[in-house]
Amino acid sequence: MSLQNTLSNTIKQAVTSIYNVTLETIEFQATRKEFAGDITVVVFPMLRAIKGNPMQIGEAIGNYLVENVEDVKAFNVVKGFLNIEISDSYYVDFFNSIKTNTTYGFVEPTANEKAVMVEYSSPNTNKPLHLGHIRNNLLGYSVAEIIKASGKKVYKTQIINDRGIHICKSMLAWKRFGNNETPESTGLKGDKLVGNYYVKFDQEYKKEIQDLIAKGQTEDEAKKNAPILVEAQEMLRKWEAGDDEVVALWTKMNNWVYDGFNITYKNLGVDFDTLYYESQTYLLGKEFVAEGLKTGVFYTKEDGSVWCDLTEDGLDEKIVLRSDGTAVYMTQDIGTAIQRVKDYPDVGGMVYTVGNEQDYHFQVLFLILKKLGFDWAKNLFHLSYGMVDLPSGKMKSREGTVVDADDLIVEMANTAGEISQELGKLENYSETEKQELYKTIGLGALKYYILKVDPKKRILFDPKSSIDFQGNTGPFIQYTYARIQSILRKAEVDTTVSLGVEEVTLHEKEKELVKQLQLFPEVIQNAADNHSPALIANYTYDLVKEFNSFYQNVSILGADTENEKVFRVQLAQVVANTIKNAFSLLGVHVPERM
Repeated sequence: MSLQNTLSNTIKQAVTSIYNVTLETIEFQATRKEFAGDITVVVFPMLRAIKGNPMQIGEAIGNYLVENVEDVKAFNVVKGFLNIEISDSYYVDFFNSIKTNTTYGFVEPTANEKAVMVEYSSPNTNKPLHLGHIRNNLLGYSVAEIIKASGKKVYKTQIINDRGIHICKSMLAWKRFGNNETPESTGLKGDKLVGNYYVKFDQEYKKEIQDLIAKGQTEDEAKKNAPILVEAQEMLRKWEAGDDEVVALWTKMNNWVYDGFNITYKNLGVDFDTLYYESQTYLLGKEFVAEGLKTGVFYTKEDGSVWCDLTEDGLDEKIVLRSDGTAVYMTQDIGTAIQRVKDYPDVGGMVYTVGNEQDYHFQVLFLILKKLGFDWAKNLFHLSYGMVDLPSGKMKSREGTVVDADDLIVEMANTAGEISQELGKLENYSETEKQELYKTIGLGALKYYILKVDPKKRILFDPKSSIDFQGNTGPFIQYTYARIQSILRKAEVDTTVSLGVEEVTLHEKEKELVKQLQLFPEVIQNAADNHSPALIANYTYDLVKEFNSFYQNVSILGADTENEKVFRVQLAQVVANTIKNAFSLLGVHVPERM
């Protein structure tokens, strides 16, 4: 049982014993630096149940705790705050219990625990991944790893948007202007090659619109009648009808894109357990519309279209089948969710990592799935996130003004290299070691900068300021980890021995560091519950700040006694391991030397 639980139970006993009152909850907070104590009980909320002076109530509870809890050695009351001092032996015993546990804070899933499926990335196959996709991938991957560490089985998935008019635009532009060029013949990654033709389509489309306007058509007419668009629409109809030539071109160009995506995913350090393709799922869901019509979840309008009336739930009416019987996105998403649970029967919930412009869509989707009677529908979560902006403004794929994911990864490594050379940190490194380290620092900087922000907030991403060896950045934390590794290499002590409180006197800075380590398991659970990597990122920064304060105030290798040295080296080792584990949840690697 944790100290907080023990204190909570004993305080409830104290209140019942002294005041004959039952309290449901006890409110704790960290003790303010200016007061003696390790944990503080807030007395004010108790006044709803106990009539009296908060100072006197605090004194009475404090005395009860000293008498009844072995680890409480003293207390003081400041206004309505009871500050409790905990004995050093409690912290030493706790430290000894975790010091050899390399996965401290992580929970193994139990056999009957329901799995969670986390969807992220889900790109279109008509363009390369860009900065917006990077936030999506990093968030989804990190949330999946955090949920896994909290004790659940996780499946990582994506649905690849491999059909539709936007795919046909790239195909048609390549067919018209491509001269049969391939990724091999151009030396371009397949997704970049196909993306170039998406931009080319838009350029030609705009030219044709201007030509038609010059010939007397209105802008709206010209947009609909531009020959290149009409031909792309015809290509889509042929694809849906299974035309051999169109399907062959579609297969060839999509495969180029998948090869390109896989390189980007590998460089970004994200992976998937299972893939779904829109071309295979776009007809799913129609059978459930038929079921929903029978049970009254849906109704048919006069034109034959099928709708779900959500007005009583505070939403509007939503179409789920067009009058010609074709599916809409909502139909497909209903079908895909149901298919996933069929494919993975142990799935008891899903997380969808999709930008906040789709907030309403997911509200509707989750509500419809509940109305269809699926038990797991109550465990669906939209991991909604804000846009990523650059100092230069918004990105547009059609106009080719996006920040390409591959280019950004390279730029981050190059910037890391420039800054590292300026700081002169890498003497005695081979060129290969340097390049590898620049990648680790650059990617760590990118991931940390994006993940330390609450997902809901919009981000202004500045590559230069993310690679800073000071402050709340990835490189600062990586550098602290590398510094600890350097200490451990020089230490030459037995890190397996356990020292009792009689063998080591805790310095205040050591105790603060142990207290920070104690928080890690709870932070993982909170981050999983809130789907927020930011909680892990900012915890790690706080741990590193606490370590650096300890390092500046207490000599590790020059300790007065061998026991002190052993304890401090062990403490540094556990801190390093916790940094490494926390960063693994963010998908960030830590270098052994820096």
